[in-house]
Amino acid sequence: MKYVLVTGGVVSGLGKGVTASSVGVVLKACGLRVTSIKIDPYLNTDAGTMSPFEHGEVFVLDDGGEVDLDLGNYERFLDVRLTKNNNITTGKIYQSVLEKERKGDYLGKTVQVVPHITDAIKNWIESVAVIPVDGKEGPADVCVIELGGTVGPDNFCLIHVSLIPVLGVVGEQKTKPTQHSVRELRALGLTPHLLACRSAQPLLENTKEKLSQFCHVPIGNILNIHDVPNIWHVPLLLRNQNAHHSILKQLNLLSIAAPPNLQAWTKRAETYDNLKNSVRIAMVGKYVGLADSYLSVVKALLHACIACSLKPSIDWIAASDLEDESAKLTPKDHAAAWETLRNAECVLVPGGFGDRGVGGMILAAKYARENNIPYLGICLGMQISVIEFARSVLGLKRANSNEFDSETPNPVVIFMPEGSRTHMGSTMRLGSRRTLFQTPDCVTSKLYGDYFYIPVDQSGGSYGHKVIIPPFGAAFCPATCRQLVDLRYRNAEYVDERHRHRYEVNPEAIGVLEEAGLKFVGKDETGKRMEILELPSHPFYVGVQFHPEFKSRPGRPSALFLGLILAATKQLEAYLNTHQNGC
Repeated sequence: MKYVLVTGGVVSGLGKGVTASSVGVVLKACGLRVTSIKIDPYLNTDAGTMSPFEHGEVFVLDDGGEVDLDLGNYERFLDVRLTKNNNITTGKIYQSVLEKERKGDYLGKTVQVVPHITDAIKNWIESVAVIPVDGKEGPADVCVIELGGTVGPDNFCLIHVSLIPVLGVVGEQKTKPTQHSVRELRALGLTPHLLACRSAQPLLENTKEKLSQFCHVPIGNILNIHDVPNIWHVPLLLRNQNAHHSILKQLNLLSIAAPPNLQAWTKRAETYDNLKNSVRIAMVGKYVGLADSYLSVVKALLHACIACSLKPSIDWIAASDLEDESAKLTPKDHAAAWETLRNAECVLVPGGFGDRGVGGMILAAKYARENNIPYLGICLGMQISVIEFARSVLGLKRANSNEFDSETPNPVVIFMPEGSRTHMGSTMRLGSRRTLFQTPDCVTSKLYGDYFYIPVDQSGGSYGHKVIIPPFGAAFCPATCRQLVDLRYRNAEYVDERHRHRYEVNPEAIGVLEEAGLKFVGKDETGKRMEILELPSHPFYVGVQFHPEFKSRPGRPSALFLGLILAATKQLEAYLNTHQNGC
């Protein structure tokens, strides 16, 4: 196993995660299989109990792992499916060591940081690095990680991400912060093989020479990651500076690696740069003060918009600003929030916890429902749409969730029976779960559908090959189809998506809700847990208990986010008709 280690210095927020992801993209483009590990220093065993305001969003994996948002970048960039063990925390390491100590695995020895904690870190990295994450058998060729480890010299490449600031009116690029950062790294016993220098403008040649001289890094190994129009340019920056050659040389992999093929990546980056038209999306949430709180939602919107040749224009609305109380306390914020909502072409209410801003979310869902504005509610957003419908359509004025009102006479959203009320961490319904569509004619089943080819022959045989095609692109027959074929489209019978929730729609309320027109078109395998709702009389009014944003990928947008954008731009009906009738 070869390891690429990415560290950071000078200041936080330099983009170590994007740098690590981009390194992985370039190595993958060279024909190598790549996996990733993120090591975090905090004592939490995972990110599940952390505040989005402090830490950004909690990314959820297929196996239910609640992890750092950088793992979302790894999955999106590398198109892999990681496990919860790919996110190592100090808390996890200490917990594993203490569990071994309690079981007597150390045979009475005094347990210390060295060697027991350090050995646990190394053993964890080595065991996780060989787990396949790309759907193929066998371990990857390279593991990209973000912190310490000690391995052999031909199997290890350290990339240090640092900042080159520009100070004063002269505009001189300063190298001293990076020099000090590298000196501190060396004091820890780590010598960088490459420097990835963040800067606003491209590095000057004399700046590179100074860095090479004082940091003892060859000038050819000093990479410049300057500001770019979008992050998809970062792998291209690395490729253009031959970063892959330096990394492969250090890892002794030049003999098996091919030249990087980044044609699709280049096209994606350039396509986004040249987009002119945009779509206005109202994001009504609790944590709008920190965009990273909804990072995967933002990325999923980006993927869907690009598929429709649009740029996303996200208008962030603090849900509490929509409430009547805000009109009294902060009238300007209240008026601005409502003006933004009324100017939006679609509305999205993402997940969240707690009762702050719930009244504003209910008002946003009501506005979207009554004015035929495309609406997508995710997790809490789905529950909000149920509460609003029960209050406005059924006349149950006190309808609510037990999360917000434990004494409500009409609990349309309830605490899950298997949930824990005493422990917060890892006690929710987490990870990938299957949702079964109750009818093939619902909008979401159509959006999740896929193309396949049926051979046309005299025997009338029928075998199908699933085909992934872009929303408005052409489909290509797989090489395995050797006969004349018909292109067919089939609606999805089920979908596997990732979950993270403690509350769910009350199954006892389903009958009266559906009689009034709200349809629950997706349920879990027991048929008792509501997963997807639709309002058939509405252009696009969809709520889902799961989080579709976590599996959205560049070039393969989430079906529901794509549906939202298509509906917002009045293209959904044409899109569905085209796909139902074949291309």
